[in-house]
Amino acid sequence: MKHRAGYVNIIGNPNVGKSTLLNALLGEQLSITTPKAQTTRHRILGFLNGEDYQIVFSDTPGIIKPAYTLQERMMDFVHSTFEDADVFLYLVEPGIRSLKDEQVYEKLKRVKEPVFIILNKIDTIDQTRLEEEVEYWHSEFPDAAILPLSALNQFNIDVLTDRLKDLLPESPPYYDKEDLSDRNERFFVEEMVREQILFNYSKEIPYAVEVKVEEFKEEESIIRIRANIYVERNTQKGILVGAKGSMIKKTGTGARKKMESFFKKKVFLDLFVKVRKDWRSNDRDLNRFGYKS
Repeated sequence: MKHRAGYVNIIGNPNVGKSTLLNALLGEQLSITTPKAQTTRHRILGFLNGEDYQIVFSDTPGIIKPAYTLQERMMDFVHSTFEDADVFLYLVEPGIRSLKDEQVYEKLKRVKEPVFIILNKIDTIDQTRLEEEVEYWHSEFPDAAILPLSALNQFNIDVLTDRLKDLLPESPPYYDKEDLSDRNERFFVEEMVREQILFNYSKEIPYAVEVKVEEFKEEESIIRIRANIYVERNTQKGILVGAKGSMIKKTGTGARKKMESFFKKKVFLDLFVKVRKDWRSNDRDLNRFGYKS
């Protein structure tokens, strides 16, 4: 039996639903999803395995014009998808007409690999509007396959998966078929804490925060986790902790519940807030937090 394997890389603007699509394709809550832009900061690989195939899906940060070093590193992750893609999924939503970085947009138009224009959130428009969107994207990408889809409602997910299988090159699997992702448990813990911060705080706070697991001990009946939350200024620390620790407790409770669902085990979570001045522009800090260019 011939085995197929390949990289299917998802790119698009912030908030078009890339992480929601990845989770729908995998049938697992792998990437965190929130209504805020720039929820995804890293390139995350998720594996969909069958007897005769392995699809390596790649979720990436939303494409932006970088304003500081962290965002530059995030866009490096996006550019890396052009180096290993077997198929591109360019995710758009009704009314979005191009990527926020024209260079990336033009680069995508020139790739030799198959491109799917995934028109997400079609449950928000009527048939006439849908036909207009499809016509526009046909004019922009004449050789691309265009697939209307709703990642949130799982509409056309199976259709996309079946079409992708047929496009994969013959290859042995790239990763162990028992694995779901290239990321370790600590990474997902950090993301779950950051997800709660994105939900619970507004304005600059979520974007000035990084989470680092310092201790992860798995026992028979419980996982004990100690993690630091880094901010850039003392004022941010005060907001994050809240009056008498109320806000950090809320964040910790929400994250712990997500972890217990993810690990299927009781979790003890200890969170500490520390100040790391201007970490988003510090190369050493960014490398330590995994944003290696």
